[in-house]
Amino acid sequence: MSDQAKDERAPSEAEAAEANAERTEGSIDGDYEALVRLLKENEELKDRALRVAAEMENLRRRTARDVHDARTYAVANFARDMLSVSDNLRRALDAIPAEAKASGDAGFKALIEGVDLTERAMLSALERHGVKKLAPEGEKFDPNFHQAMFEVPNPDVPANTVVQVVQPGYSIGERVLRPAMV
Repeated sequence: MSDQAKDERAPSEAEAAEANAERTEGSIDGDYEALVRLLKENEELKDRALRVAAEMENLRRRTARDVHDARTYAVANFARDMLSVSDNLRRALDAIPAEAKASGDAGFKALIEGVDLTERAMLSALERHGVKKLAPEGEKFDPNFHQAMFEVPNPDVPANTVVQVVQPGYSIGERVLRPAMV
């Protein structure tokens, strides 16, 4: 090869090297921008994944609480209806005079005993399902658990103390099924 051919080729090799360096520099800038974009996208995806995981945990907790509440309070309406039946059984027993209970015949005494056993069985069944009787006599009046029917001045007890229960109250779980009438 002649020197002239080498000289002609040399500038083109120099130009190619220069162009290659520019491409490499441009490629580095492009690669850096792509890397920054990918890192930002990665952070966004991590944040989104953490939010989805937190939302799923909250959903699990809410669902568990809802299932617990459904199990605990499923019988609430039925129990509320049965309380009026129990109250009527108690009223029937209380309406019988003491001398009639004592002097009644065997059939009448058996009827009284049957009504009493029925009332106790009903209350026992309600207790098995989480219904508890509220016995507020002697406690401080609480409007969350008691319904005031009348106020009796009594110097023997502090003010706002329940002295008489007209109708017992009931609760199921943490909720008041029926406030006690005091």
